Amino acid sequence: MSGVMQWWDGIVATFIKCFLKDDRYLLLLDGIGVTIKISLLAVLIGIAIGLVIAFCALSKKKVLNLIGKVYTDVIRGTPSVTQLMIIYFVVFATVDLEKWVIAAIAFGINSGAYVSEIIRAGILSIDKGQTEAGRSLGLNAMQTMVSIVIPQAVKNIFPALCN
Repeated sequence: MSGVMQWWDGIVATFIKCFLKDDRYLLLLDGIGVTIKISLLAVLIGIAIGLVIAFCALSKKKVLNLIGKVYTDVIRGTPSVTQLMIIYFVVFATVDLEKWVIAAIAFGINSGAYVSEIIRAGILSIDKGQTEAGRSLGLNAMQTMVSIVIPQAVKNIFPALCN
């Protein structure tokens, strides 16, 4: 039993030394706050970019379609740490922004590629007959998308997006 007690005492002493001494636990709390700020801003940026890129990828115009596909393939095909370094050391090297904002932008750009695929797949999951029904009712393409397709696609997009 004394071996277990010595082991436990060592764990407690290490915990006190690493976290409680000199209020080091405050560094962890500050880190959690920064992580939450980065995550929230990155999610907002990612959803905005993802929406635009999804509609580009779904566009019948070849230039927009190409932009959407290239963006998605390039961003999803490169590691996020590489993207973070390029954005921090190259793109924003001379800009005076807080580091957490630059990180949020980098992660938002990364997230946008994945979100665009979720949105694109959700829209494509709606039967083509729904679009044809809207068009036969006299709605233009935009009205059909906004009034018929997107409300149905949201139920497919939302669970994957929240995951």
